[in-house]
This record gives sequence, structure tokens and C-alpha cells, in this order.
Amino acid sequence: MARVRLSVAERREELLRAAVEQIEARGVSAVRIADVASALGVSNALVLYHFSTKEKLVAAAFTYAAEDDLAHLRKLLGRRTTALRRLRAAVRWYAPTGQAKGWRLWIEGWAAALREPALREVTRDLDKQWKAAITEVIAEGVAAGEFLCPDPTGAALRLTALLDGLAVQMTAYAGAVSRARTHEWVDEALARELGLEREALAAAVR
Repeated sequence: MARVRLSVAERREELLRAAVEQIEARGVSAVRIADVASALGVSNALVLYHFSTKEKLVAAAFTYAAEDDLAHLRKLLGRRTTALRRLRAAVRWYAPTGQAKGWRLWIEGWAAALREPALREVTRDLDKQWKAAITEVIAEGVAAGEFLCPDPTGAALRLTALLDGLAVQMTAYAGAVSRARTHEWVDEALARELGLEREALAAAVR
């Protein structure tokens, strides 16, 4: 059967989807241009036409994989409710027990970013976007008098570091931390950063 002719944008998205799947299956270091081409039944040259190197393909694939999650994060933080409700919803969603991006993919990306400048730039930018969004909603809550936090930027960094670390533990060592314990630790950390008792946090977001 003849392949449907795709627009440049459609072809690029198809290649990026395939690249994400291959990275998840093989890892960043092992994946090849040929793997992505073979998965779609196209030539290596076609992949290279859109992404001139493997490094650029991988970096674009990670950006593509994050776009939906970043959009969902902004949707959660843009709801018409208290900053505390929005913040807790975002943190719970991003946690490794939530519905955020595939953590195995991102752990692969962090490791590869140590050696690949293009990927390091992408992952750093995505990390900055996440932290900036969390910082903004914490600052909104402080301004509204919902809670106290003298350093929203630092709080966002510490919360992110906790969630990322838990994700590594739960992804690399199955069963190392239970879902219930993870939720407990995340709520405790969030309450501590906002100067609240955990019970007060729970009551405020019911």
C-alpha cells in the first residue's frame, strides 16, 4: 500500500513520535537514525532531511515529548481556584505516581545530557519552564495571603528536586517506595515549604 503523502509538519511529528518510542525502547545512547527510519518504513535520508544529526533528532524528540505535559501543567496552574489548590494539583500530577511524562524517558535524557550539549540545553530549558511555573503560583499564593514562603524560587527548586529524586528511585528500583508513602512525603514537603501544617494543607484543598 502506498504511503500517504504528509505535509512537512505532519512528517516531522511522525518522526518525533517514532523517535520517542525508540528512545524509550533502546535508550538515548543506543538509538540510531536507522531505528527511527525502520520503524516508519522510510529512508535514513528522509530522517536526516528533517533532523540533520542524531543529536538534533533526540533533542527535538525530548522537546516534543514534554510539550503536552507542559501544556497540562499550565492548564492546572491556570484554573480559577486558590493558588494552594492549583499548586497541590500540579505537584501531585507531576509526582512519579501521577500522570506526567514517562519518567524512564526523562531519566535517560538527564544521563545523556551530561555528554550531549544539544540535549543538555533542551532539558535545562524544560526544567526552567517547570520551575518558573511553580515559582509563579507560589508567589501568587503569598501575595494573596494564602500561605507564607519567603523564597518561592528556592521552594520550587526543592520541590522539583524531591519529585525528580523519587522518580529515579521508583523507576530504577521497583517497589523501593510505595505510592502512599510518596504522596505522604510530597504533601509534607509542600506543607513545609508553605509554612503550613500537613493537616491544614489537606483541609484547604478538600
